[in-house]
Amino acid sequence: MIIGNVTRDPETRATPTGQSVCSFGVATNRVWKDKQSGERKQAAEFHNIVAWGNLAQTCGQFLKKGSRCFIEGRLQTRTWDDPSGNKRNRTEIVAENMILLDRPGSSAPIASAPTPTQPTEAVPDEEINVEEIPF
Repeated sequence: MIIGNVTRDPETRATPTGQSVCSFGVATNRVWKDKQSGERKQAAEFHNIVAWGNLAQTCGQFLKKGSRCFIEGRLQTRTWDDPSGNKRNRTEIVAENMILLDRPGSSAPIASAPTPTQPTEAVPDEEINVEEIPF
């Protein structure tokens, strides 16, 4: 499960059997406080997403570069030989569920847009300390 922003417009195509497939990228961000220096650090991770069937059509129709979304799926690694004979591999998330977190026709996330029944006062940001867990 990841929540992030779409990094490139989804590419939807059909297999020779007529099944829809959609591929796109999603970037996730991580923010933490360094234990030694106390400095706030951040890092981005980029994920390749592949959706099939009806979900592929939905992703192609509603997602665009910059959209915020929730993706639930499984990891899959493909291996192939490139034209020069080198082994190549690519790990992707095969999407099983997608939730669009933007309002349709808007680039603003749904959670940040106040409705008439919600208070409009600012909520302070809280720092979350993330610690590495040894395996």
